[in-house]
Amino acid sequence: MMTNLFSTFDPSTNIFNLSLNWTSTFIGLLLIPSLFWLTPSRINIMWNKMNLTLHNEFKTLLGPKSFNGTTFIFISIFIMMMFNNFLGLFPYIFTSTSHLVLTFTIALPLWLSFMMFGWFNHTNHMFTHLVPQGTPPALMSFMVLIETISNIIRPGTLAVRLAANMIAGHLLLTLLGNTGPSMTMNLISMLIIGQMLLLILESAVAMIQAYVFSILSTLYSSEVY
Repeated sequence: MMTNLFSTFDPSTNIFNLSLNWTSTFIGLLLIPSLFWLTPSRINIMWNKMNLTLHNEFKTLLGPKSFNGTTFIFISIFIMMMFNNFLGLFPYIFTSTSHLVLTFTIALPLWLSFMMFGWFNHTNHMFTHLVPQGTPPALMSFMVLIETISNIIRPGTLAVRLAANMIAGHLLLTLLGNTGPSMTMNLISMLIIGQMLLLILESAVAMIQAYVFSILSTLYSSEVY
């Protein structure tokens, strides 16, 4: 039973022995009409307002020492993650963000670039992060070990958090959907209502997890200046 549940996350569309499921990661953005970005509309205004809000928030977290345009990197990550999370809620669309292959591929290069930039350009500043202020001298060596381990596992926690939340919601929807044929007509209406409520919850989770991924990446970046 568990194998059948998790098989819903396996790539299954193959043409000429090439898996096309991963194209859902970016092909949806290509289908947006070009006039959407140029023609004023309510959706366009809301979209621009959301981007401006994210820009101001990320700029505050990064501080005045950050490079111009850095916030657009994290806004792009947020948009990509949110778009793929929402796409995965539609039937027969592959959820790429539920796989560590995608989430870890994004989290690891980000973390490596932050670490390389910080240690090469701000070495003393990076050393100060290993020993929190006010640490007793007897615990300094122990705190260096703890801070080093917590720093190393950051890309893994970023990747696993997003993938696990996407998998959990889809598994609940799959479990509820599989119980439908064995239910009576009186219970099917309750099942449909439950699935609709769960789908609304998963829509909120899709946006929240994209925001968490981008905001944590911003916080990790702010520590290297």
